[in-house]
Amino acid sequence: MHIVVVEDNISVAKGIRYYLQDIGHAVDVLDDGADADAFLRQDEADLIVLDINLPTMDGLCVLREMRARNDNRPVLLLTARAETEDKITGLDAGADDYLSKPFEMAEFGARIRALSRRVGERPMKVATIGPLRFDKTARMVAGPDGPLNIPRREVALFERLLSADGRIVSKQVLLDSLYGTGADVDEPVVEVYVSRLRKRLRPFGVQIVVKRGLGYLMRMTP
Repeated sequence: MHIVVVEDNISVAKGIRYYLQDIGHAVDVLDDGADADAFLRQDEADLIVLDINLPTMDGLCVLREMRARNDNRPVLLLTARAETEDKITGLDAGADDYLSKPFEMAEFGARIRALSRRVGERPMKVATIGPLRFDKTARMVAGPDGPLNIPRREVALFERLLSADGRIVSKQVLLDSLYGTGADVDEPVVEVYVSRLRKRLRPFGVQIVVKRGLGYLMRMTP
């Protein structure tokens, strides 16, 4: 799954990001409420982990804005407030679940698994390029003979390039898709993953083209 984590505590955000990535999820991390609100209006993430206490716009406002525009993606609220009234406020605002800090990662993982089952119940979303099909829910690339064995970070790269529909995507945007927004990783890492993915796609007539100084785009071989 593609999960957005909105948390302004750096150590908590890093812990969550590493945990989710270790179990195979693509993760974006944001630390500001207004930035999260803008991001969630245009991304295609499957699930949101949302802290309540955020700068510029609190998590409850972000959540209410999501529900007001009929964005029904599952949301797990995180907060240091443990009172019953606070939980009721969060759930009434549209949260699907609520977890009080501090928490154990084992419990956090169980909450994510429970919410992911709701994601799996949504209609399957499929995108195509040439003979390849990408199941956005299962995050799986398939060819004419069935699923391809592609590592998860290369799948994230494929998904981002595919969603650009032939437009150029910068290295920084691709890096965010691979490691999450704000990750301490250098842009040259993108070149390694592009090279590996390019070799996997070549037999299917799909190519990744580099535009020097701008980024990459994906298209069918002319």
